[in-house]
Amino acid sequence: METIASRKNPLVLLMRRVAQGDPDERGRMLLDGLHLVQEARGAGVAMQTAAFGAKALSAADGEARRLATQLANVGVRVLQVSDAVMEAMSPVSTPSGIVALATRPRHEIDEMLPPRAAAPLVCVVVDVQDPGNLGAIVRIAEAGGAAGVIACGASADPFGWKALRGAMGSAFRVPIVREGSASTVIDTLKRAGVRVLATTPAAGRASVPLYDQELTGANAILLGGEGPGLAPEVVAAADGLITIPMQPPVESLNVAASAAVIIYEARRQRIERHERVTVR
Repeated sequence: METIASRKNPLVLLMRRVAQGDPDERGRMLLDGLHLVQEARGAGVAMQTAAFGAKALSAADGEARRLATQLANVGVRVLQVSDAVMEAMSPVSTPSGIVALATRPRHEIDEMLPPRAAAPLVCVVVDVQDPGNLGAIVRIAEAGGAAGVIACGASADPFGWKALRGAMGSAFRVPIVREGSASTVIDTLKRAGVRVLATTPAAGRASVPLYDQELTGANAILLGGEGPGLAPEVVAAADGLITIPMQPPVESLNVAASAAVIIYEARRQRIERHERVTVR
């Protein structure tokens, strides 16, 4: 196993650039932590380099050492680094002891749409700038059976290290696409026969409470950023509005919490519909 003892090693500098979102390194992502690297390996994500701190390799459970061996056996460059070097490589305040460089998964919107996906539920996040929220939404999308996540506008990078940690491995399995314009995404969805629903915090133009909204067909849910929510022009472009009923004086939920409530209501409706069809 190779060793690195200098914080000035080019690989250390590369990992820092990837963690900081260097535009020249957009094809890569930084994985931090045993669990995330294990999830990436299980999902077949292409990894180039994995670095293990001395403490991680000597842990009593032996998980890190087994993972290092597994990665080396499939051609990943595996390194042992000093704790000081690991602190320089890892972007977190308390390094986990394992970091890796991997190739970002690449997907297209078409993968989420008919006819490739039957009656898909697509989650579209617009200007969600907190990477933790975005990662949580990706995790919720997978858990709730959504066809994919589209991040647009000023949304955080779904493959940035903070978002990846929030997604806990779901980003390696759920199709994720990053687009610049929400209006372009909405047009694409409509052309594919997907009904676009905008989330709003209170009743408004033809707004329908969540539990009265039909969500078993091909639907896309628009979720706005922290604070301002969806821009008026985005709401106006939607086919309909959806509102989560709330007990006053509460007027809104965290965007990830809203995603969870809506996606799981859609899942409930779809399961019930499937059961009715099966019984017949």
